[in-house]
Amino acid sequence: MAEWAIEAVNLTRRFGAFTAVNAINLQVAQGEIFGFLGANGAGKTTAMRIFCGLLEPTSGQATVAGFDAMTQSEKIKQQIGYMSQKFSLYGKLTVRQNIRFFAGIYGLSRAQVKSKTAEIVERLGLADAADKLVDDLPLGWKQRISFAVATVHQPKVVFLDEPTGGVDPMVRRQFWDMIFEAAAQGMTVFVTTHYMDEAEYCDRVSIMVDGSIAAIGTPAELYAQHNASSVEEVFVALARKATRHGD
Repeated sequence: MAEWAIEAVNLTRRFGAFTAVNAINLQVAQGEIFGFLGANGAGKTTAMRIFCGLLEPTSGQATVAGFDAMTQSEKIKQQIGYMSQKFSLYGKLTVRQNIRFFAGIYGLSRAQVKSKTAEIVERLGLADAADKLVDDLPLGWKQRISFAVATVHQPKVVFLDEPTGGVDPMVRRQFWDMIFEAAAQGMTVFVTTHYMDEAEYCDRVSIMVDGSIAAIGTPAELYAQHNASSVEEVFVALARKATRHGD
């Protein structure tokens, strides 16, 4: 078993003369909720693509679930789940059809697909909506279903890219209850967000500025290091030093 769910050592990615990710170092423990913050242009999207096995690093090392991002990207994809702000559900399929489709894509057997579909419908209280088109559901429901689908195969690590964008605070809190539950079961949650109150829910947080990690630690550690009373204060102070924009 890998010591770390995610590890980066001097991880670097260049596009020509532009260094998007500049020798970052981090370690994320199994079962940890890790907040990966950064303003537009900070490099967090590029780093996340490397961790998801979608982009090779230029230099340095990255491992996810024990597999090397440079040489074992396909292995990484089998061990992770992914959910973006623009959720990947199919609007013209029903909730039940979406769950079955993605469970099949993740390689679950027919029997597992059937049991997982029933489990998710029951757990999310979707009995009355299971056969409705996803397009007809409120955004908050779509987000919760997207998370359930992203973790239907019990991945070791789930990457959440601004998953609660556009939903109201109550729905966001309900969504985070699902995150806490997944982490309690041993799943590592790697999440980007622009909501600083959500960063406070994380076990640890890193803040990227201009391709480098400018701060990393628990929320309490960041307060102490930067004489601040919230993650937002730390983020704003560091983000003001950024010289580039656009990721």
